[in-house]
Amino acid sequence: MSRRSSHSPQTDSAVLRSRLERAREAAAGTGLLIAPGSDLRYLLGRESGSLERLTTLVIPADGRPALVVPKLEAPGYDDVPTAELGIDVVTWVDGDDPYAVAVERLGKPDRVAVSDFTPALHVLAMRAALPGAEQVLAGPIVRELRMRKDAAEVEALRRAGAAIDRVHARVGEWLRAGRTEAEVGADIEAAIVEEGHVAADFVIVGSGPNGASPHHSLSDRVIEAGDVVVVDIGGPIAEGYNSDSTRTYSVGEPREADVVATYEVLRLAQQAAVDSVRPGVSAESIDAAAREVIAAAGFGEFFIHRTGHGIGLDVHEEPYIVSGNELILEPGMAFSIEPGIYQPGRWGARIEDIVIVTEDGVESVNQRPHELAIV
Repeated sequence: MSRRSSHSPQTDSAVLRSRLERAREAAAGTGLLIAPGSDLRYLLGRESGSLERLTTLVIPADGRPALVVPKLEAPGYDDVPTAELGIDVVTWVDGDDPYAVAVERLGKPDRVAVSDFTPALHVLAMRAALPGAEQVLAGPIVRELRMRKDAAEVEALRRAGAAIDRVHARVGEWLRAGRTEAEVGADIEAAIVEEGHVAADFVIVGSGPNGASPHHSLSDRVIEAGDVVVVDIGGPIAEGYNSDSTRTYSVGEPREADVVATYEVLRLAQQAAVDSVRPGVSAESIDAAAREVIAAAGFGEFFIHRTGHGIGLDVHEEPYIVSGNELILEPGMAFSIEPGIYQPGRWGARIEDIVIVTEDGVESVNQRPHELAIV
């Protein structure tokens, strides 16, 4: 689960105004209710808010948007340029009916889209307050905007990528035989902050057989000489944009005889996928580029997840690089390319970079070597 700072650099007002207007246009007559979270941060530059008291950005099909917020929490939005954005701040106090306030600002539409991660207590209460309106998810509307990163977002992803590269460059300081995964992970978590992140969002240190579990986190397993170790790490920088990068290490020369040849298959698969990224191709074709190399070498059954996921204000967001996703890639789309080969009970490996679709190809924000790193 991601952790975010509530006090972070604000997005330019002109950029936010453009996003708000595009959100209204994308909604096409549907009212929007945007709860605290990454969608709210995208539209307002701030995502703070509590769970049990209703806070929501109301974007009606017509009329001025309004931020409906508990009076006691309104100071948390003082640095949001609401006046410049044409947003009214409407406060309420305990004892008021905040859902009636939100409905009044919505204008009682026939259809309303609610943020995907709005707490159920608010969704059900809003449904009761709008019994005649169809309620749908806002995700499909907002993701159409968020998938295409603007210049400032791309630059933030570059900074996040450089920061996590600096951490991977230091892994040899901590990864050695005789230490536990948890001990190594604690050092990495501290370094993630030291190297420019607000927090460590996740730290995976999968040694030996634990590396064959893609979402293994940390354990008290003692790392042994010859272990292959998967290190998957990331977190948000101050602007809220995330890093996510995986490299695979060996503690001394790998113990298993098949590691070097198998890892080379993985390296070629990851490179093939990166090389295939450009505007006009489908998301699923990138997945196929990696999968075909791995399957041709006889390891298809050991590649057990999609090739990638979008990244931005969330670690996982659209577009997903997976079979069946016919989405056509466009400049500004950012996602991971992270094929893996996982042999249960033995060892696993993964290579992950974050890439951005450019006007004529691809840019990787991660620059660490892809070869198996011997430490």
